[in-house]
Amino acid sequence: MAVATDFNPGTSPFASLHLAMNMACVKFGLTPEEAWAGVTRHAARALGRRASHGQLAPGFVANFAIWDAEHPVEMVYEPGRSPLWHRVVQGELQ
Repeated sequence: MAVATDFNPGTSPFASLHLAMNMACVKFGLTPEEAWAGVTRHAARALGRRASHGQLAPGFVANFAIWDAEHPVEMVYEPGRSPLWHRVVQGELQ
């Protein structure tokens, strides 16, 4: 299952991917691992980009965020926190 925000003022008035992951776990019963898969490889598949996006692997586009967190589960259960440390876009540190 892909997990995303679909930000729009009518039916989805929030842009926080952290909140979308939190809701996927708390309201819909996904595990944190399933939520992470939902915002990475499953999202890429839903967009028709699974051959080039959605995972850290040789040959894939290197677009990802580096978070200041002890464990990935923190990103799921602490939606009000935004511990973005760095971004990598097209393989370049931003």
